[in-house]
Amino acid sequence: MTDTPSTPPTQPPPAPPAAPAPTRASAPSLQDRLVAAGFGAGWALVPHLPERLVARAFDAAADRLWRRRGPSVRRLEANLARVRGTSADDPAVRELSRAGMRSYFRYFHEVFRLPSVPKAEILARTHVTGAERIFENLERGRGVVLALPHMGNWDQAGAWLIGSGHPFTTVAERLRPESLFRRYTAFREGLGMEVLPLTGGDGQNFGTLAQRLRAGRAVALPAERDLTAKGIEVSFFGAATRMPAGPGLLAVHTGAALLPVITYFHGRDWGLEIHEEIEVPAEGTRQEKAAAVTQSLAAVFEKGIAEHPEDWHMLQRLWLEDLEPRP
Repeated sequence: MTDTPSTPPTQPPPAPPAAPAPTRASAPSLQDRLVAAGFGAGWALVPHLPERLVARAFDAAADRLWRRRGPSVRRLEANLARVRGTSADDPAVRELSRAGMRSYFRYFHEVFRLPSVPKAEILARTHVTGAERIFENLERGRGVVLALPHMGNWDQAGAWLIGSGHPFTTVAERLRPESLFRRYTAFREGLGMEVLPLTGGDGQNFGTLAQRLRAGRAVALPAERDLTAKGIEVSFFGAATRMPAGPGLLAVHTGAALLPVITYFHGRDWGLEIHEEIEVPAEGTRQEKAAAVTQSLAAVFEKGIAEHPEDWHMLQRLWLEDLEPRP
């Protein structure tokens, strides 16, 4: 996710790649250290600066990156072209990618400001449909798996859920350098989340998540991009990709309610749609059931992304035919 230590970012905050915990033989690069320093400065400074002025600066930085049309922007355009069913050279896709970059940078601006936003303001400015699908299950003591794509501000959505009285557990991609991962983890824990590392932890994430669900708690997981190469193959916007197996397997394994969630920007506020529970099939093996519910998740994500394509922050390769061969 690069900004300078003392000013709003003038370079893109690209989504950090997954990485193992650094070792003595793998010291952080200069770029990694600048990224970590920039994020630290963002959390320290942005909350004390005029919000509208900083928002314009983030928009300007997004526009600058968009005009340069580097690899991340071209990848975003290729992904949006699949969503729109057209060519990446379509002028409409080009203009949509500009809105997409502004949305992406808005996410980072809000991340820096979010710890200082009062709970009452977060609750008042979040426009939610289907909240009862979460609350009624939790009130009955039934765990809930919230599965969502990388859209809008998912950290804000987490702050809304916590502000509503329901802390939850999530799994976070291990960022590089380690100091940035620790800062991001501290940010999310400061909001009230329990954060498990995707890699470099005790290797018991699935068991821990299952325990939380059996205890009648909520788990929230990003669910449209597989980072493990062990995901479930699904059809997504007419082409094959892999999505994480975890949300579906947790629902099959624990009986928790699997609820797709779409997050997006609603003017200056936030929109949040909690969709109907995806029912686990009665017949089949656990893997077959997980595959079926994951394909159902993909269908809900398709609808949400198609309705709010500018808020889908997918600047990485996603579809199998676009992926570089793995060794």
